Amino acid sequence: MSTDVAWTGIARPQRADARRNFDALLTAARAAFAEQGIDASLEDIARRAEVGIGTLYRNFPTRDALIEAVYVNEVDGLVVAADAVADLPAWDAFRSWLDSFFAYVGTKRVLIDSLNRDSAVMQNCRVVMYGAGEPLLHRAQADGVVRHDVSISDVLMMLAGIANAKMPDEQRARVIDIAVDGLRAR
Repeated sequence: MSTDVAWTGIARPQRADARRNFDALLTAARAAFAEQGIDASLEDIARRAEVGIGTLYRNFPTRDALIEAVYVNEVDGLVVAADAVADLPAWDAFRSWLDSFFAYVGTKRVLIDSLNRDSAVMQNCRVVMYGAGEPLLHRAQADGVVRHDVSISDVLMMLAGIANAKMPDEQRARVIDIAVDGLRAR
């Protein structure tokens, strides 16, 4: 599956050295935002990426542009995760991708409040995300291991709700297992 639609409107460099800087900035920003929130210092992000602040601004002219690109990169990771598990048995592939989605939700929590949820980028990301998980769900349903009365939207909303609930990590892991077990065909 292609993630080009999610990257629409974000200028990804073509030259290898510029692409390395772009990717290093995304990695550094993801870590900084996770640790310090979306108000993390852009200078600190550039330093972590081992580039100058000018390189950061050349790639991401605003903080919002950087946050949006980090978010899109996370969605891109869900597509990569779906491709990586595609050859596993249907339940294992679906469950592995759900674990990737849950990890993604943890990252997006910091970013989502600062993003315009109605923007074209966010709508594109939703299409890409659903497109990554839906074939795995349909295959699991066709194999009879997942209930037929659920949609990918149902599943992702359920997991996002659990991810955003206030509870200790150990309890969250148990609740996720209970919820995912509820998806199994009986």
